[in-house]
Amino acid sequence: MSFAAFKMMHWATGIEHCASGFITHSSADSTPKIPPITADDIDSDWTTSTKPIGPVPNLITAAANVLEVYIVRIQEEASPSLAHKAAAEPKGGGAVLAGVSGASLELVCHDRLHGNVESLEVLPNGATDGGRRRDSIILTFRDAKISVLEFDESICGLRTSSMHCFEGSDWVHLRRGREFFPRGPLVKVDPLGRCAAVLAYGLQMIVLKAAEASTGLTAPAEDSTFRAAAASRIESSYIVGLRDLDMKHVKDFIFIHGYIEPVVVILHEHELTWAGRVAWKHHTCMVSALSVNTTLKQHPLIWSAMNLPHDAYKLLAVPSPIGGVLVIGANTIHYHSQSASCHLGLNNFAVPADGSQEMPRSGFTTELDAATATWLTNDVAVFSSKSGELLLLTLVYDGRVVQRLELMKSRASVLTSDITTIGSSFFFLGSRLGDSLLVQYYSGIGAPTLNHGVKEEVGDIESDAPSMKRLRRSPSDALQDLITSEELTFYGTGPNNAQIAQKNFTFAVRDSLLNIGPLKDFSYGMRINGDPSATGVAKQSNYELVCCSGHGKNGALTVLQKSIRPDTITQESLPGCKGIWTVYHKNLRSDSSKGVADEDEYHAYLIISLENRTMVLQTANNLEEVTENVDYYVQGTTVAAGNLFGRRRVIQVFARGARILDGAFMTQDLSLKSSNTEMNVASDGATVSSVSIADPYVLLRMTDGSIQLLVGDPYTCSVSVINPPVSENSDKLVLACTLYHDKGPEPWIRKTSTDAWLSTGIGEAIDGADGSTHDHGDVYCVLCYDNGDLEIFDVPNFNSIFLVDKFVSGRSHILDTFFHGAANNHINLTNKYSEDIGQVRKEANHSIKVVELSMQRWDSEHNRPFLLGILSDGTILCYHAYIYEVSDNASKTEGVVSSQNSVNLSNANASRLRNLRFVRVPLDTYAKEETPSGVCSQRITVFKNVGGLQGFFLSGSRPMWFMMFRERLRMHPQGCDGPIVAFTVLHNVNCNHGFICITSEGALKICQLPALSYDNYWPVQKIGLKGTPHQVTYFAEKNLYPVIVSVPVLKPLNQVLSSLVDQEVGNQFEHDNINMEGTYPMEEFEVRIMEPEKINGPWQTRATIPMQSSEHALTVRVVTLFNTTAQRNETLLAIGTAYVQGEDVAARGRILLYSVERISDNIQYFQVTEVYSKELKGAISALASLQGHLLLASGPKIILHKWTGSELNGVAFHDVPPLYVVSLNIVKNFILLGDIHKSIYFLSWKEQGSQLNLLAKDFGSLDCLATEFLIDGSTLSLTVSDDQKNVQIFYYAPKVSESWKGQKLLSRAEFHVGAHITKFLRLQLLPTSADRTMPGSDKTNRFALLFGTLEGSIGCIAPLEELTFRRLQSLQKKLVDSVCHVAGLNPRSFRHFHSNGKAHRPGPDSIVDCELLVHFEMLALEDQLEIANQIGTTRMQIMSNLNDLSVATNFL
Repeated sequence: MSFAAFKMMHWATGIEHCASGFITHSSADSTPKIPPITADDIDSDWTTSTKPIGPVPNLITAAANVLEVYIVRIQEEASPSLAHKAAAEPKGGGAVLAGVSGASLELVCHDRLHGNVESLEVLPNGATDGGRRRDSIILTFRDAKISVLEFDESICGLRTSSMHCFEGSDWVHLRRGREFFPRGPLVKVDPLGRCAAVLAYGLQMIVLKAAEASTGLTAPAEDSTFRAAAASRIESSYIVGLRDLDMKHVKDFIFIHGYIEPVVVILHEHELTWAGRVAWKHHTCMVSALSVNTTLKQHPLIWSAMNLPHDAYKLLAVPSPIGGVLVIGANTIHYHSQSASCHLGLNNFAVPADGSQEMPRSGFTTELDAATATWLTNDVAVFSSKSGELLLLTLVYDGRVVQRLELMKSRASVLTSDITTIGSSFFFLGSRLGDSLLVQYYSGIGAPTLNHGVKEEVGDIESDAPSMKRLRRSPSDALQDLITSEELTFYGTGPNNAQIAQKNFTFAVRDSLLNIGPLKDFSYGMRINGDPSATGVAKQSNYELVCCSGHGKNGALTVLQKSIRPDTITQESLPGCKGIWTVYHKNLRSDSSKGVADEDEYHAYLIISLENRTMVLQTANNLEEVTENVDYYVQGTTVAAGNLFGRRRVIQVFARGARILDGAFMTQDLSLKSSNTEMNVASDGATVSSVSIADPYVLLRMTDGSIQLLVGDPYTCSVSVINPPVSENSDKLVLACTLYHDKGPEPWIRKTSTDAWLSTGIGEAIDGADGSTHDHGDVYCVLCYDNGDLEIFDVPNFNSIFLVDKFVSGRSHILDTFFHGAANNHINLTNKYSEDIGQVRKEANHSIKVVELSMQRWDSEHNRPFLLGILSDGTILCYHAYIYEVSDNASKTEGVVSSQNSVNLSNANASRLRNLRFVRVPLDTYAKEETPSGVCSQRITVFKNVGGLQGFFLSGSRPMWFMMFRERLRMHPQGCDGPIVAFTVLHNVNCNHGFICITSEGALKICQLPALSYDNYWPVQKIGLKGTPHQVTYFAEKNLYPVIVSVPVLKPLNQVLSSLVDQEVGNQFEHDNINMEGTYPMEEFEVRIMEPEKINGPWQTRATIPMQSSEHALTVRVVTLFNTTAQRNETLLAIGTAYVQGEDVAARGRILLYSVERISDNIQYFQVTEVYSKELKGAISALASLQGHLLLASGPKIILHKWTGSELNGVAFHDVPPLYVVSLNIVKNFILLGDIHKSIYFLSWKEQGSQLNLLAKDFGSLDCLATEFLIDGSTLSLTVSDDQKNVQIFYYAPKVSESWKGQKLLSRAEFHVGAHITKFLRLQLLPTSADRTMPGSDKTNRFALLFGTLEGSIGCIAPLEELTFRRLQSLQKKLVDSVCHVAGLNPRSFRHFHSNGKAHRPGPDSIVDCELLVHFEMLALEDQLEIANQIGTTRMQIMSNLNDLSVATNFL
């Protein structure tokens, strides 16, 4: 392995930072949704009136290098008049709280940065201009990089507004000679958005001054009230050295409320203390408040407070009107302001600064180290402690003086890493250790809501407008809170009364984001429903990853299966199948009863198209063939079938005609002629090639490139043929077309039109023949021509309303060329000189065509349509529609009208969709396939409900599910059946919301989706353990998973202390001076042997092996040992443990061997018997079997044992590593071991002299986390990951002079992953198309390393050929400059080895970064050809290299 590729397969899910702010909309845009009051509500008691939610800001989350922005969508409790709209199930359902029945998070943008986010804040717009401006996001990155991002509506994504970098030679003096800083830059913002500050390099404070609202780049026009003006921006920055202000050790800082100028409070330690002195010297911290004058750059000290405890670590700014700051320590909470202070002790370790006065204490004991906190109201903060409890802290105040602090327990929740309040009713708990939660809170009964209610009632009855004005007057939350608290005193309720009212908080979890991190360990096992006979790609669907994730009560076993393996209900053989459809049939009898909702109606018929005939099956109960006694066209193949007229009729389209059927009886028969009737001879060959159905229209594309439209009449239930005017006047051939039915609660496309009638009109309901109303929505026709243009028409009039030049080139944003003619090119600068590059490139350009289109929107209020296009080279273009309102004067100047459009200019301008735009969505995980030209089989099937999910299914040689969650497409491959020719949904008695797929071998399978969580990068199933999992291994013979689990147990203190005494030396404790009361949590370890019982069901614990008290299980492995007495191999379970008893007791450990037998008469029962156990010196931290022997890492040495059947006898030993073995790997007779501080050692075992020899080692110091061998053909490399998130690859070359005669391992590659890799797994590369052509090559013995990280990401490192590597490396260098990177980060500097200030010789740059290479596929076609030409290769060549790589690593 000289060259490798680094590829992420599952991105980080553990959320480390979160914040909220008005990013995509301003606070003035979002009017509070107050349900209109109906007549029966008015006479009810008005105290129950709900407090309006108010404008809800966005949620921003950061997980390692993944930045996501969400909108919180709220579902109001439906009043009777709105009942029909709320028929859909509420998403974040549950109890109705404060008039809200549910809320869900919807993704707005998802970006992967070239750098890990160190801290994240939102720069608010300040209370100026009525909340019209939006907020910005400030991100900081390692060492001292700061990026400010704002949301740009015109591209529906984030744009960098300013970048500030304080690194490099110019700023080296800021480091003051230090190389290593324990934490990255920390950013905080002023609550009114006047400035922000970043603490970098420990003691340098960078002050970022915000631009005034008036100096914005765009002066807000008077008429454009509907659109927010620009977001808040940073104007300038300067540096304050805190060292000059006599601060030495800064722990935290924050901006506080209630001052005219920004005031920053800094928590710092003026004198350090240490563990041995803490009893005498314990109050070493202080806070200092500085007033920041950004124009004069002066920072006078206003007030300070001394004598804070040494364990204070966090500041929390108290909102107005109270003001001041909370200082949070492990055992105390202090409140300080300029005028008052008070404090609260949390446990008996809290000591007052001077021993005299008594300290007020909370009613229960708790510890607040590592807690996160946010404000729910202006005087109540919620804390999430390290044990996952939610605590409420109330400030009891009078005026602006805080009298005392009160703490109370609330609910238990997830262990959080960050917490933020979203608006006035939600908060979000972001977690690295469990799933993150969106929680709605409601402060209960009493005065505040009552008075609020009176005010709201008046606003409601007047209509929505006044409520909007009222909000404009008080844009910020602080002001709203201020009003409320003024009312309290105004109505004569004292603070104590308010206190009682405030205490009653109600919480409801509304949504959760799945997290699979931190992955401490994983193992690779078989799925229960695996198919032992599978080969090739399908064989990968037999495996799953079982991971140890989470911590404490969030601990779980996570089962990851990248490819979906459906549960097969039944299977039939059906060779030669071409297509398959299921249709409904509503006869009028059942329709009148209206008993069954549309979703639950069963399918009536299944139509199967074979090579030269069509089969029809009845599907109500069982599948029975009824081909003989129905009027369907069964003499030839069917092209498509579907329902019309609200499911009362079925239409079946075949090559030369169509039939309308009512159930089994035909009501109409059509024969189709080509539109060009004069050329009769030629038109004989024109038959139907593809069909799109959108009730009541059917669009047909003929083989000669013309289109025909069948228009249905809902009253007579008959269909007439129209030749759309498109195909007559143009010589362009239509290559792909689809109908798009814009239905849902309100038509979406209408909003994008500038036509007043269209955009305001409410979808008129059409009365059906039976008197029931059908909500038809609007129907549009999307066409793609052979020159690559895309056009959208309205149906049935066929007016052109949207046109895109060169859709086929796949630009990142597309918009209507008619209006924005020239504007389309600003995204592509290469267009202008792509003409003269030469004929070769033109050929490549023209050979790519669109072969299939599909546009779909699912039924939900805020859903935006997706547009999918498949190109002839197998690329899939996926676009997501969005609205960007263009002001009139701007578009007139841009509207360059091309000559061909001037035919229908008069009416064209009226109703074009000038505000419609599409943004391209990256599809990373997709390995594409070549579609042979000329064969146009429809590969995209839209499904509305398969197991409650919705999306697209893509059939073909690499089938793929596109599932829609939170307005994002999740892609999951389905590889277990090989290529799939046809797919359709099926819902009947035996198959509840399932599907039918037909494989290329001719098997018809009726399946259901397994019950997994699909809203993740890979489908996942979580099995809660209620403890922390540490290590898992797979017992292949018995299909069991032994897991090390630890559970915290409260033990009496005296028991804990006595265990810390070395029994041999005798008792050294004098019991008199130690207070023995109280308890202490201790981790108790056990090994659970778990078995997956049934598919996707709960796992069962078959046996538990408990450890002794204060004994930690460190490793569990399944080993194969050669029994020297019985002369046979035995498979045993080996456990290595250590006694953890403090530093006064010599380390000891045990080695345990167990045999696991399944008792034959009872499947459920396993007998686990201890075969051997022995206590050794030193912790047994790793073990492995080496050619039938057992290799143990026992403290600072490794020992090889042979197994006699009853004894382990030492055969050989070696005194490496110096400290402690972290991981141990074996290939043949080679041993690789990683030490916790001293890097890696490479040894070999010789049987004849029975000796362990040290071959070589790495002389550098490295804190290893995981090691593994990387095998590429006949070369062996050693891979190691470290605590600085790097990966290094070494090799052993005794003949090379630099290796000091072979003592030293040489570096082959190094790379910064940006995540802590905890485990490598070696997997054989899958064969690609290129490999199959050369039989007998040494490519069979090539392996990739799959790895898991603490951030919840999974990726792989795969070996590359040198030629491929050179090509991709030169492409990578090009992409660094030619792609616009989010937040302005440089991918090259991110991937450099991070040595953390230690001396390090840079190694070769032999790993390419696929995270950067994926941007190549997202470039426009012209740019791709241009870049490929510049590096001297072709686009085809690059694409096939990237595709081969994704095929070869398509594991699981």
